[in-house]
Amino acid sequence: MDALTRAVLTTAAAVGLAAAAYVSETVLAGVVAAMVLLVAWGWPVLLDLPARAGVRFVVALGGLGALAAVTLTEGEPFLRDLPVVLALAILLAFVNELVRPDGRLRMVDSVAGSVSGILVVAAAAGWVAAGRTAGGTAIVVVGAVALGVGTASSVVPLSPWFALVVAVGISGGVGVGLAAVLPGLTLLAGGLVGVAVGILGATLRELFTRLPMLSERATATAAVVVPVTVTGMLVYVVGRLLVG
Repeated sequence: MDALTRAVLTTAAAVGLAAAAYVSETVLAGVVAAMVLLVAWGWPVLLDLPARAGVRFVVALGGLGALAAVTLTEGEPFLRDLPVVLALAILLAFVNELVRPDGRLRMVDSVAGSVSGILVVAAAAGWVAAGRTAGGTAIVVVGAVALGVGTASSVVPLSPWFALVVAVGISGGVGVGLAAVLPGLTLLAGGLVGVAVGILGATLRELFTRLPMLSERATATAAVVVPVTVTGMLVYVVGRLLVG
């Protein structure tokens, strides 16, 4: 899958997430869960890890557990049970290594890849947490749409540093524009959310363009969805600080 196709699909995923936030919290959680499973499927191939079935299971369970913890938590702070879920998921990553039947080849790589994958998918729960806060729907829409538009701008052939500046500027501008029409969101908050997701999205795109494994379907799928999942926690934190 080439960079243009990945950019288009990432934009579509981000816009779809924004639409889900407008429909209901349940639909948003369902979309996030689907993204978690897509990342879990492609993550061990993206990192070329051994014992891929076990890594997929651990990453998927960690991501879905984090999503369930945030979704089912009554009252703020919505992330209060997340550390427990992450600790159990990381423990499960070590258990997975103990039961491997292949002699535990490249065990350090496997553990590091499993733990990093857990953190990437657990960050997706930030979208649901952001949606449940005051002014949450607006924050989710701004973050997702700014990420999508910023990603779409990456199809323009520019030098890496100039492309980063353009993507961040466009994402920040989209954030300000949406904040002007959405209730409960200041222009400063919208702009900062846009800039934050623009920086993270552009950095991940540049990273993925350097990976040789993206010709495979599983790796390409993960590369498409990872910018959306990992941005969730950033949107929640920035939104929580600026909006409340």
